Amino acid sequence: MLDADQARASAVRRLFDGAASDYDRVASLMALGCGTGYRRAALVRSGLARGMRVLDIAIGTGLVAREALRIVGPGGGVTGVDASAGMLARAAATLPVGLVQGLGEALPVRAARFDFVSLGYALRHLDQPAAFAEMLRVLRPGGIVCILEVSAPAAAILRQALGMYIGRVVPLVAGLVGARPVTRELWRYFWHTVDLAVPPAAVLQNLAATGFGDARRHLVHGIFAEYTARKPAAPEA
Repeated sequence: MLDADQARASAVRRLFDGAASDYDRVASLMALGCGTGYRRAALVRSGLARGMRVLDIAIGTGLVAREALRIVGPGGGVTGVDASAGMLARAAATLPVGLVQGLGEALPVRAARFDFVSLGYALRHLDQPAAFAEMLRVLRPGGIVCILEVSAPAAAILRQALGMYIGRVVPLVAGLVGARPVTRELWRYFWHTVDLAVPPAAVLQNLAATGFGDARRHLVHGIFAEYTARKPAAPEA
């Protein structure tokens, strides 16, 4: 089983590496140009503020980190972690952030270092208990976790429509604007992961079971889920 899991992880990394140069353009097309404003608003709703130190897990090309930088300002800072060397290279070319290659389930950073941990549209690629334990470890007491994710609608007809859009329409449009075949394959893989994602109630249960408090889910337009939770504050001496 371990060899199969490793082979799958390696194949997924190759998809992300190969699609890095097309990723921002296709992501913007998929979001119909609204992604930037939504990501910024979601981070603010979750409690991100000026001066905070942020760890952006699965930073990719930096779409979430870019908005985090604008919010925290010069008194704060952002560090990004990603398993894909191709995505990290793309982020390094455009963002003034610290970058390190690593897995969300084994973050290569010190404990209790960050005020805020973000994870943008990658929860379905991770082992939740392991990733949540790492998020808890790297947050300072009272720190916030914010997870942005696509949530498949419960209604069958809406679920089918979303699957058609992500898995077929976006890859088709990506091809029309010159994206490489690997990029179209990545978006088809995205729908597969969304369709098989852990149910929202289980995500909240996993956050609570890890030790997070005040775990909650905010849903926008019936599709975009914002999971937030807080690491318990340190007991008073």
